[in-house]
Amino acid sequence: MPAPKVVTFGCRLNTYESAVMEKHATAAGLDDAIIFNTCAVTAEATRQARQAIRKARRENPAARIIVTGCAAQTEPEIFAAMTEVDQVIGNTEKLDAKSYMAFGMGESERVIVNDIMSVTETASHLVDGFGDRARAFVQVQNGCNHRCTFCIIPFGRGNSRSVPMGEVVREVQALVARGYREVVLSGVDITSFGADLPGTPTLGTLCRKILDLVPDLPRLRLSSIDSIEVEPALMDLIIHEPRLMPHLHLSLQAGDNMILKRMKRRHNREQAIEFCQTVKAARPEIAFGADIIAGFPTETEHMFAQSLALVTECDLTYLHVFPYSERHGTPAAKMPQVEKAVRKERAARLRALGDQQLDRFLDREIGRLAHVLIERADPDGTVIGHAANFAPVKIAADLAPGTLISARLTSRAGTTLLGTIETLND
Repeated sequence: MPAPKVVTFGCRLNTYESAVMEKHATAAGLDDAIIFNTCAVTAEATRQARQAIRKARRENPAARIIVTGCAAQTEPEIFAAMTEVDQVIGNTEKLDAKSYMAFGMGESERVIVNDIMSVTETASHLVDGFGDRARAFVQVQNGCNHRCTFCIIPFGRGNSRSVPMGEVVREVQALVARGYREVVLSGVDITSFGADLPGTPTLGTLCRKILDLVPDLPRLRLSSIDSIEVEPALMDLIIHEPRLMPHLHLSLQAGDNMILKRMKRRHNREQAIEFCQTVKAARPEIAFGADIIAGFPTETEHMFAQSLALVTECDLTYLHVFPYSERHGTPAAKMPQVEKAVRKERAARLRALGDQQLDRFLDREIGRLAHVLIERADPDGTVIGHAANFAPVKIAADLAPGTLISARLTSRAGTTLLGTIETLND
């Protein structure tokens, strides 16, 4: 029987929300629908979404095409003007089951995109399954109160709003009861969690509550965080709590203080380096990832060299590199621009350095014992999973997704570590 298809662009939060949307669309009987959950972080992301929509219409002339996500929220008129699109739904509406029921019955308007800044609350959306029983994402927060000069996302997601702690804990409990072994807390700016809730709990408070009230959860992981907003309770967990995975993805964006100031970031390079070195000294097995923008307006070669230096000074392993992309309506779009060819060349240099850092990191892992969560089995008789520090690991074994093992890392093939089972940890 046909089922609705969700095509996801962008971040982990979008991946989580796509699972919610698929559940709603299936319940509404939208069996012939193709739903595009778009991203607005760069102009290229929006272009790719439009290209995919046109291709989907050519290949599926009878399908209902629904477009939602951040790009649909910030630029609904672009998608509404496309003859291939049947409906445009905003970022709040996409998580409301009624949006799909109305569309399925032919009662809805073609464009339903409301003022995202008027939204003051967010709710937990329980997802019954993610296709395996290994890792699940739980949304704890949405939106952002910060106004970085390059970023359009607050206009796609609205202001920061948190899911109440009790709802988050109940969702984690339900996922663990279904067999999930790892939960990733996700959101747009998760280190701002709790500021809008009674008693103003923090992300550290939430993590401690989850770990205490869900003792059968072996692994808790954080999505991207802002290191300058890490408060003492969270720092204590990062350093001392073995069930909080030793892998942090940091929103750093640049390594030069003047560029950081022009980005309207809340940290400087010295604070970023101090955070990474402090955590690494206390928990040597930790691995850092980071977002870095190449070619931000006014960036000179010397300023860019500071970003390159930051990669090694912070011992970054997993880089997400973005050539700067002008977003209409943001202050940075009005600043003196770096030539696009220079942005592209600098991004390539950053990625090359990131590849070198990853090679060094993986080589250091060889010979060590890793705790691995098995996520999938391949037809060649091997299983694939991730170590606690998020290194990918392949093992010749017959194990079900969701199995936790200790593996001796023996070598690597490309960017995947190879290992042998030492013990089953279930």
